[in-house]
Amino acid sequence: MVKSLKQLREEARACQDCPLWANATQTVFGAGDPHARVMLVGEQPGDEEDKKGLPFVGPAGRLLDRALEAAGVDREHLYVTNAVKHFKWQLRGKRRLHKTPAQREIDACHQWLEAEVATVKPHVIVCLGSTAAKAVISKDFKVSIQRGQFVESALAPYVFATLHPSALLRLQEDEEREVAFKQLVKDLSLIKKALSG
Repeated sequence: MVKSLKQLREEARACQDCPLWANATQTVFGAGDPHARVMLVGEQPGDEEDKKGLPFVGPAGRLLDRALEAAGVDREHLYVTNAVKHFKWQLRGKRRLHKTPAQREIDACHQWLEAEVATVKPHVIVCLGSTAAKAVISKDFKVSIQRGQFVESALAPYVFATLHPSALLRLQEDEEREVAFKQLVKDLSLIKKALSG
């Protein structure tokens, strides 16, 4: 039986299937249109997401909003989630810095991602970054080589991966950032192509 997103969110709140729950403020479940034709899957919540309990509301989320707008895609009509539902971090000074989730943590959270997909039934799934691509497409998937290419998947008719917006935030040079932003917008434009196909 397919559960509602509200039921899933409640169940995920109590999840302790990997150690990440212990240092996180809360479980950050997906959010957005429960009947969305498009699902965006990121890596994990960041510091702001962990505090607010919503995905993509920090600096990477704001960059994603800009890229979606440039691609002509309305975030209001999307469902946005992460492959991992708890913030994995390390303390540096007074700041909590992102730490990449381990495969066992991605695997522990996979049940929630699968349940979200089964409930929303998206037509298009966009993986943002390598952790999301490994969770949705395959453990061997390389975003650097295969980004912007549709791949076969039992989860949705159209699935592809692109850069995670946080990767752009880490680039030092303005020119490099601008090129990467244009690539991200180009990839996100595939959403409209898939929806019209």
